[in-house]
Amino acid sequence: MRKSIFITAVLLFVMKTGKAQLSIDSLLPVRGFCISAPRPEGLNDFLLFMENNLAKKSVNTLILRVDFNYQYGSYPELRDDDALSKSDVKRIVNTARKLKIRIIPQINLLGHQSWASEVYKLLQVFPQFDETPWVKMPVNYVWPNADGLYCKSYCPLHPDLHKVVFALIDELMEVFEADAFHAGMDEVFYIGEDKCPRCSGKDKARLFADEVNRVYNHLSKKGYELWIWGDRLLDGRTSGLGMWEASMNNTYRAIDMIPANVVICDWHYEKPEPTAAYFALRGFRVVTCSWNKPEVALLQLDQILFLRQNASSVVANNIFGIAETIWSPAEIFLDYYNGKKKDNAAFLGPVDCYNALFDKISKLNASK
Repeated sequence: MRKSIFITAVLLFVMKTGKAQLSIDSLLPVRGFCISAPRPEGLNDFLLFMENNLAKKSVNTLILRVDFNYQYGSYPELRDDDALSKSDVKRIVNTARKLKIRIIPQINLLGHQSWASEVYKLLQVFPQFDETPWVKMPVNYVWPNADGLYCKSYCPLHPDLHKVVFALIDELMEVFEADAFHAGMDEVFYIGEDKCPRCSGKDKARLFADEVNRVYNHLSKKGYELWIWGDRLLDGRTSGLGMWEASMNNTYRAIDMIPANVVICDWHYEKPEPTAAYFALRGFRVVTCSWNKPEVALLQLDQILFLRQNASSVVANNIFGIAETIWSPAEIFLDYYNGKKKDNAAFLGPVDCYNALFDKISKLNASK
Protein backbone atom coordinates (compact mmCIF):
# COMPACT_ATOMS: atom_id res chain seq x y z
CA MET A 1 0.00 0.00 0.00
CA ARG A 2 2.87 2.40 0.84
CA LYS A 3 4.44 1.69 -2.54
CA SER A 4 1.12 2.39 -4.27
CA ILE A 5 0.72 5.70 -2.47
CA PHE A 6 4.33 6.64 -3.26
CA ILE A 7 4.05 5.94 -6.98
CA THR A 8 0.80 7.88 -7.22
CA ALA A 9 2.34 10.81 -5.35
CA VAL A 10 5.35 10.86 -7.69
CA LEU A 11 3.12 10.78 -10.74
CA LEU A 12 0.95 13.59 -9.43
CA PHE A 13 4.07 15.62 -8.70
CA VAL A 14 5.38 15.07 -12.23
CA MET A 15 2.02 15.99 -13.68
CA LYS A 16 1.89 19.21 -11.69
CA THR A 17 5.52 20.29 -11.84
CA GLY A 18 7.17 18.50 -14.74
CA LYS A 19 8.33 20.16 -17.90
CA ALA A 20 5.26 18.93 -19.77
CA GLN A 21 2.02 18.57 -17.92
CA LEU A 22 0.40 15.28 -18.96
CA SER A 23 -3.26 14.93 -19.81
CA ILE A 24 -5.17 11.88 -18.60
CA ASP A 25 -5.33 10.71 -22.23
CA SER A 26 -1.55 10.85 -22.47
CA LEU A 27 -1.07 9.22 -19.10
CA LEU A 28 -3.68 6.48 -19.60
CA PRO A 29 -5.05 6.27 -23.16
CA VAL A 30 -7.54 3.46 -22.46
CA ARG A 31 -9.71 3.67 -19.36
CA GLY A 32 -12.04 0.79 -19.98
CA PHE A 33 -15.09 -0.94 -18.59
CA CYS A 34 -16.12 -4.38 -19.84
CA ILE A 35 -19.60 -5.74 -19.11
CA SER A 36 -22.38 -7.73 -20.75
CA ALA A 37 -24.80 -5.70 -22.84
CA PRO A 38 -27.99 -4.99 -20.88
CA ARG A 39 -31.25 -6.72 -21.63
CA PRO A 40 -34.02 -4.45 -22.98
CA GLU A 41 -35.74 -4.23 -19.60
CA GLY A 42 -32.50 -3.01 -18.00
CA LEU A 43 -31.57 -0.54 -20.72
CA ASN A 44 -32.78 2.63 -18.98
CA ASP A 45 -30.80 1.84 -15.83
CA PHE A 46 -27.73 1.08 -17.92
CA LEU A 47 -27.95 4.40 -19.77
CA LEU A 48 -28.25 6.23 -16.46
CA PHE A 49 -25.16 4.38 -15.23
CA MET A 50 -23.27 5.47 -18.34
CA GLU A 51 -24.21 9.12 -17.79
CA ASN A 52 -23.95 9.32 -14.01
CA ASN A 53 -21.01 7.02 -13.38
CA LEU A 54 -18.90 5.90 -16.35
CA ALA A 55 -18.38 9.35 -17.83
CA LYS A 56 -17.86 11.03 -14.46
CA LYS A 57 -15.22 8.45 -13.51
CA SER A 58 -13.21 9.13 -16.69
CA VAL A 59 -14.14 5.88 -18.50
CA ASN A 60 -13.52 6.35 -22.22
CA THR A 61 -13.87 2.78 -23.55
CA LEU A 62 -16.87 0.47 -23.13
CA ILE A 63 -16.39 -3.18 -24.13
CA LEU A 64 -19.90 -4.59 -24.46
CA ARG A 65 -20.21 -8.37 -24.44
CA VAL A 66 -23.16 -8.72 -26.80
CA ASP A 67 -22.88 -12.30 -28.06
CA PHE A 68 -26.47 -13.23 -29.02
CA ASN A 69 -28.19 -10.38 -27.18
CA TYR A 70 -29.09 -8.60 -30.41
CA GLN A 71 -31.89 -9.05 -32.91
CA TYR A 72 -29.68 -10.17 -35.81
CA GLY A 73 -31.22 -9.88 -39.25
CA SER A 74 -28.78 -12.17 -41.06
CA TYR A 75 -29.48 -15.14 -38.78
CA PRO A 76 -32.61 -14.41 -36.70
CA GLU A 77 -32.45 -17.90 -35.23
CA LEU A 78 -29.29 -16.87 -33.35
CA ARG A 79 -31.06 -14.17 -31.35
CA ASP A 80 -31.54 -14.63 -27.62
CA ASP A 81 -35.19 -14.74 -26.64
CA ASP A 82 -35.00 -11.30 -25.02
CA ALA A 83 -32.53 -9.42 -27.21
CA LEU A 84 -31.74 -5.77 -27.89
CA SER A 85 -33.39 -4.21 -30.91
CA LYS A 86 -31.67 -1.85 -33.33
CA SER A 87 -33.38 1.11 -31.66
CA ASP A 88 -32.17 -0.11 -28.25
CA VAL A 89 -28.59 -0.25 -29.51
CA LYS A 90 -28.85 3.21 -31.03
CA ARG A 91 -29.79 4.59 -27.62
CA ILE A 92 -26.54 3.14 -26.24
CA VAL A 93 -24.57 4.45 -29.22
CA ASN A 94 -26.00 7.97 -28.94
CA THR A 95 -25.34 8.10 -25.19
CA ALA A 96 -21.77 6.92 -25.69
CA ARG A 97 -21.18 9.48 -28.44
CA LYS A 98 -22.46 12.27 -26.21
CA LEU A 99 -20.18 11.14 -23.39
CA LYS A 100 -17.18 10.57 -25.72
CA ILE A 101 -17.03 6.88 -24.82
CA ARG A 102 -15.77 4.45 -27.45
CA ILE A 103 -17.86 1.28 -27.77
CA ILE A 104 -16.22 -2.04 -28.66
CA PRO A 105 -18.80 -4.83 -29.15
CA GLN A 106 -17.84 -8.43 -28.42
CA ILE A 107 -18.92 -11.87 -29.57
CA ASN A 108 -17.06 -14.77 -27.97
CA LEU A 109 -15.34 -16.60 -30.80
CA LEU A 110 -13.67 -20.00 -30.82
CA GLY A 111 -14.16 -20.88 -27.13
CA HIS A 112 -16.92 -20.13 -24.64
CA GLN A 113 -19.66 -21.63 -26.81
CA SER A 114 -21.27 -23.08 -23.68
CA TRP A 115 -21.37 -22.54 -19.95
CA ALA A 116 -22.04 -25.11 -17.22
CA SER A 117 -24.85 -27.27 -18.65
CA GLU A 118 -26.00 -24.80 -21.32
CA VAL A 119 -24.93 -24.77 -24.96
CA TYR A 120 -25.06 -21.27 -26.45
CA LYS A 121 -26.91 -20.23 -29.57
CA LEU A 122 -24.24 -20.83 -32.20
CA LEU A 123 -23.91 -24.53 -31.40
CA GLN A 124 -27.60 -24.90 -30.65
CA VAL A 125 -28.51 -23.75 -34.13
CA PHE A 126 -25.44 -25.14 -35.91
CA PRO A 127 -24.41 -28.26 -33.97
CA GLN A 128 -22.20 -29.25 -36.91
CA PHE A 129 -19.78 -26.48 -35.86
CA ASP A 130 -19.03 -28.22 -32.53
CA GLU A 131 -15.36 -29.16 -32.10
CA THR A 132 -16.34 -31.95 -29.66
CA PRO A 133 -19.82 -33.25 -30.57
CA TRP A 134 -19.11 -36.46 -28.67
CA VAL A 135 -18.89 -34.52 -25.38
CA LYS A 136 -22.46 -34.33 -24.08
CA MET A 137 -23.60 -31.57 -21.75
CA PRO A 138 -24.16 -32.86 -18.21
CA VAL A 139 -27.36 -32.24 -16.29
CA ASN A 140 -25.32 -31.15 -13.28
CA TYR A 141 -22.00 -29.60 -14.27
CA VAL A 142 -18.92 -30.08 -12.06
CA TRP A 143 -15.25 -29.28 -12.53
CA PRO A 144 -13.04 -31.22 -12.98
CA ASN A 145 -14.84 -33.82 -15.07
CA ALA A 146 -13.90 -36.84 -17.17
CA ASP A 147 -14.42 -35.00 -20.47
CA GLY A 148 -12.27 -32.01 -19.51
CA LEU A 149 -15.34 -29.90 -20.29
CA TYR A 150 -15.05 -26.27 -19.27
CA CYS A 151 -16.67 -24.59 -22.27
CA LYS A 152 -17.40 -25.90 -25.74
CA SER A 153 -15.47 -24.58 -28.75
CA TYR A 154 -16.44 -24.36 -32.36
CA CYS A 155 -14.29 -26.02 -35.01
CA PRO A 156 -12.35 -23.25 -36.78
CA LEU A 157 -11.93 -25.41 -39.88
CA HIS A 158 -15.61 -26.10 -40.55
CA PRO A 159 -16.18 -24.82 -44.10
CA ASP A 160 -19.52 -23.15 -43.31
CA LEU A 161 -18.57 -21.47 -40.04
CA HIS A 162 -17.19 -18.10 -41.08
CA LYS A 163 -20.07 -17.18 -43.35
CA VAL A 164 -22.22 -17.16 -40.20
CA VAL A 165 -19.70 -15.63 -37.80
CA PHE A 166 -18.66 -12.82 -40.13
CA ALA A 167 -22.28 -11.90 -40.85
CA LEU A 168 -22.89 -11.43 -37.11
CA ILE A 169 -19.71 -9.38 -36.72
CA ASP A 170 -20.63 -7.13 -39.63
CA GLU A 171 -24.09 -6.47 -38.20
CA LEU A 172 -22.72 -5.55 -34.78
CA MET A 173 -20.05 -3.27 -36.19
CA GLU A 174 -22.63 -1.45 -38.28
CA VAL A 175 -25.31 -1.05 -35.64
CA PHE A 176 -22.83 0.00 -32.93
CA GLU A 177 -21.03 2.31 -35.39
CA ALA A 178 -17.83 0.81 -33.99
CA ASP A 179 -14.25 0.89 -35.20
CA ALA A 180 -13.00 -2.08 -33.13
CA PHE A 181 -14.35 -5.56 -32.38
CA HIS A 182 -13.53 -7.81 -29.41
CA ALA A 183 -13.43 -11.48 -30.40
CA GLY A 184 -12.95 -13.00 -26.94
CA MET A 185 -10.89 -16.16 -27.63
CA ASP A 186 -10.01 -16.76 -23.98
CA GLU A 187 -9.81 -20.06 -22.08
CA VAL A 188 -9.86 -22.21 -25.21
CA PHE A 189 -9.33 -25.75 -23.94
CA TYR A 190 -10.93 -27.65 -26.82
CA ILE A 191 -8.86 -27.06 -29.97
CA GLY A 192 -7.27 -29.45 -32.44
CA GLU A 193 -9.01 -32.45 -30.91
CA ASP A 194 -7.83 -35.88 -32.09
CA LYS A 195 -11.38 -37.01 -32.90
CA CYS A 196 -12.20 -33.92 -34.97
CA PRO A 197 -12.17 -34.96 -38.66
CA ARG A 198 -10.78 -31.55 -39.69
CA CYS A 199 -8.45 -30.56 -36.83
CA SER A 200 -6.94 -33.88 -35.82
CA GLY A 201 -3.15 -33.86 -35.76
CA LYS A 202 -2.84 -30.17 -36.51
CA ASP A 203 -0.68 -27.74 -34.51
CA LYS A 204 -2.89 -26.13 -31.87
CA ALA A 205 -0.90 -22.89 -32.00
CA ARG A 206 -1.35 -22.69 -35.75
CA LEU A 207 -5.09 -23.45 -35.46
CA PHE A 208 -5.48 -20.68 -32.88
CA ALA A 209 -3.38 -18.19 -34.85
CA ASP A 210 -5.17 -18.95 -38.10
CA GLU A 211 -8.52 -18.21 -36.50
CA VAL A 212 -7.24 -14.92 -35.07
CA ASN A 213 -5.86 -14.07 -38.51
CA ARG A 214 -9.12 -14.88 -40.30
CA VAL A 215 -11.04 -12.54 -38.03
CA TYR A 216 -8.30 -9.91 -38.20
CA ASN A 217 -8.22 -10.01 -42.00
CA HIS A 218 -11.99 -9.72 -42.23
CA LEU A 219 -11.99 -6.68 -39.95
CA SER A 220 -8.91 -4.98 -41.39
CA LYS A 221 -10.44 -4.92 -44.88
CA LYS A 222 -13.04 -2.57 -43.42
CA GLY A 223 -10.54 -0.54 -41.39
CA TYR A 224 -11.52 -2.07 -38.03
CA GLU A 225 -9.29 -3.11 -35.10
CA LEU A 226 -9.31 -6.54 -33.50
CA TRP A 227 -9.13 -6.96 -29.71
CA ILE A 228 -8.77 -10.35 -27.97
CA TRP A 229 -8.05 -11.67 -24.48
CA GLY A 230 -4.38 -12.55 -24.04
CA ASP A 231 -4.33 -15.69 -21.91
CA ARG A 232 -3.91 -18.19 -24.79
CA LEU A 233 -0.75 -16.34 -25.87
CA LEU A 234 1.05 -16.90 -22.56
CA ASP A 235 3.00 -20.07 -21.72
CA GLY A 236 1.37 -21.48 -18.60
CA ARG A 237 4.36 -23.67 -17.76
CA THR A 238 7.33 -21.32 -18.03
CA SER A 239 5.38 -18.41 -16.55
CA GLY A 240 3.88 -20.46 -13.71
CA LEU A 241 0.45 -19.01 -14.55
CA GLY A 242 -1.19 -22.38 -15.22
CA MET A 243 -4.13 -23.36 -17.43
CA TRP A 244 -6.56 -20.52 -16.72
CA GLU A 245 -4.52 -17.33 -17.05
CA ALA A 246 -2.25 -18.90 -19.66
CA SER A 247 -2.03 -21.85 -22.04
CA MET A 248 -1.09 -25.41 -21.16
CA ASN A 249 -2.02 -26.79 -24.60
CA ASN A 250 0.68 -25.01 -26.60
CA THR A 251 -1.41 -22.24 -28.15
CA TYR A 252 1.02 -19.71 -26.66
CA ARG A 253 3.31 -20.06 -29.69
CA ALA A 254 0.60 -18.31 -31.71
CA ILE A 255 1.99 -15.03 -30.40
CA ASP A 256 4.57 -15.22 -33.20
CA MET A 257 1.93 -15.99 -35.85
CA ILE A 258 -0.53 -13.10 -35.51
CA PRO A 259 -0.23 -9.39 -36.43
CA ALA A 260 1.29 -7.20 -33.74
CA ASN A 261 -1.46 -4.61 -34.15
CA VAL A 262 -4.04 -6.91 -32.57
CA VAL A 263 -4.88 -5.31 -29.21
CA ILE A 264 -4.38 -7.67 -26.26
CA CYS A 265 -6.58 -7.56 -23.15
CA ASP A 266 -4.31 -9.05 -20.50
CA TRP A 267 -6.40 -10.28 -17.56
CA HIS A 268 -5.07 -11.31 -14.15
CA TYR A 269 -7.38 -11.23 -11.17
CA GLU A 270 -5.52 -12.77 -8.23
CA LYS A 271 -2.12 -11.06 -8.55
CA PRO A 272 -0.76 -8.14 -10.59
CA GLU A 273 1.23 -10.35 -12.97
CA PRO A 274 3.61 -8.19 -15.04
CA THR A 275 2.71 -9.72 -18.41
CA ALA A 276 1.64 -6.40 -19.93
CA ALA A 277 5.34 -5.61 -20.31
CA TYR A 278 5.85 -8.94 -22.10
CA PHE A 279 3.15 -8.19 -24.66
CA ALA A 280 4.39 -4.63 -25.11
CA LEU A 281 7.95 -5.85 -25.70
CA ARG A 282 6.58 -8.17 -28.38
CA GLY A 283 5.09 -5.16 -30.15
CA PHE A 284 1.44 -5.51 -29.06
CA ARG A 285 -0.69 -2.78 -27.60
CA VAL A 286 -1.97 -4.16 -24.32
CA VAL A 287 -4.78 -3.30 -21.91
CA THR A 288 -4.43 -4.73 -18.40
CA CYS A 289 -7.70 -6.07 -16.98
CA SER A 290 -8.89 -6.28 -13.37
CA TRP A 291 -12.01 -7.79 -11.82
CA ASN A 292 -12.89 -8.20 -8.15
CA LYS A 293 -9.89 -7.36 -5.94
CA PRO A 294 -9.32 -3.62 -5.41
CA GLU A 295 -5.82 -4.12 -4.06
CA VAL A 296 -4.82 -6.02 -7.21
CA ALA A 297 -6.38 -3.45 -9.54
CA LEU A 298 -4.55 -0.58 -7.85
CA LEU A 299 -1.21 -2.36 -8.16
CA GLN A 300 -1.97 -3.07 -11.81
CA LEU A 301 -2.66 0.61 -12.35
CA ASP A 302 0.64 1.48 -10.69
CA GLN A 303 2.46 -0.90 -13.03
CA ILE A 304 0.87 0.73 -16.07
CA LEU A 305 1.64 4.25 -14.91
CA PHE A 306 5.22 3.29 -14.07
CA LEU A 307 5.77 1.74 -17.51
CA ARG A 308 4.11 4.66 -19.28
CA GLN A 309 6.51 7.01 -17.48
CA ASN A 310 9.73 4.99 -17.45
CA ALA A 311 9.86 2.45 -20.29
CA SER A 312 11.25 3.22 -23.74
CA SER A 313 8.84 5.22 -25.87
CA VAL A 314 8.05 2.16 -27.99
CA VAL A 315 7.11 0.00 -25.01
CA ALA A 316 5.40 2.86 -23.16
CA ASN A 317 3.16 3.57 -26.14
CA ASN A 318 2.16 -0.10 -26.27
CA ILE A 319 1.01 0.00 -22.64
CA PHE A 320 -2.44 1.09 -23.68
CA GLY A 321 -4.31 1.32 -20.38
CA ILE A 322 -6.54 -0.61 -17.99
CA ALA A 323 -10.08 -2.00 -17.99
CA GLU A 324 -12.35 -3.24 -15.23
CA THR A 325 -14.20 -6.43 -16.20
CA ILE A 326 -17.61 -7.46 -14.86
CA TRP A 327 -18.64 -11.12 -15.18
CA SER A 328 -22.20 -10.97 -13.96
CA PRO A 329 -25.16 -9.76 -16.03
CA ALA A 330 -25.32 -5.98 -16.26
CA GLU A 331 -28.55 -5.91 -14.27
CA ILE A 332 -27.01 -7.78 -11.34
CA PHE A 333 -23.95 -5.50 -11.28
CA LEU A 334 -26.16 -2.41 -11.29
CA ASP A 335 -28.35 -3.77 -8.48
CA TYR A 336 -25.27 -4.13 -6.29
CA TYR A 337 -23.67 -0.93 -7.51
CA ASN A 338 -26.80 1.05 -6.70
CA GLY A 339 -27.22 -0.62 -3.31
CA LYS A 340 -30.45 -2.42 -4.16
CA LYS A 341 -28.76 -5.68 -3.20
CA LYS A 342 -26.01 -6.32 -0.66
CA ASP A 343 -26.40 -9.98 0.20
CA ASN A 344 -23.64 -11.58 -1.89
CA ALA A 345 -19.97 -10.74 -1.39
CA ALA A 346 -19.08 -12.26 -4.76
CA PHE A 347 -21.06 -9.51 -6.51
CA LEU A 348 -19.83 -6.76 -4.19
CA GLY A 349 -16.15 -7.43 -4.99
CA PRO A 350 -16.35 -6.13 -8.59
CA VAL A 351 -18.27 -3.07 -7.39
CA ASP A 352 -15.56 -2.28 -4.85
CA CYS A 353 -12.87 -2.91 -7.46
CA TYR A 354 -14.50 -0.61 -10.02
CA ASN A 355 -14.93 2.16 -7.45
CA ALA A 356 -11.37 1.92 -6.12
CA LEU A 357 -9.79 1.81 -9.57
CA PHE A 358 -11.74 4.62 -11.16
CA ASP A 359 -11.75 6.83 -8.09
CA LYS A 360 -7.97 6.77 -8.33
CA ILE A 361 -8.06 7.41 -12.08
CA SER A 362 -10.49 10.28 -11.54
CA LYS A 363 -8.08 11.87 -9.08
CA LEU A 364 -5.32 11.68 -11.68
CA ASN A 365 -7.65 13.32 -14.18
CA ALA A 366 -8.65 16.07 -11.76
CA SER A 367 -5.00 16.96 -11.17
CA LYS A 368 -4.07 17.49 -14.82
